[in-house]
Amino acid sequence: MLAVIKTGGKQYIIKPGDRLKVEKIEGEVGDVIEINEVLLVKKDEDIKIGKPLVEGAKVKASIVEQGKGPKIIVFKKKAKKGYKRKKGHRQLYTTIEIKEILI
Repeated sequence: MLAVIKTGGKQYIIKPGDRLKVEKIEGEVGDVIEINEVLLVKKDEDIKIGKPLVEGAKVKASIVEQGKGPKIIVFKKKAKKGYKRKKGHRQLYTTIEIKEILI
């Protein structure tokens, strides 16, 4: 069984037991969350494609970790103008583990 879900503006192909890093989701480590934006579900040879979402389909996942990604430096400069800007950014993420896919 597999599914395609949408979270944080990105799409992921998942199976039960998978771990993935997604954009930050509110919650504590160990919380069980439901993802309702399911775009496709495949169980054996039966495939359900949503228009745009599969009705009644949900994915249950648990939060494994909340963290920050590596620091990325954004540096802007314009030659001969004396213009310089330096900023750092660390993207927040949540690691989730897929428990089950419900149709």
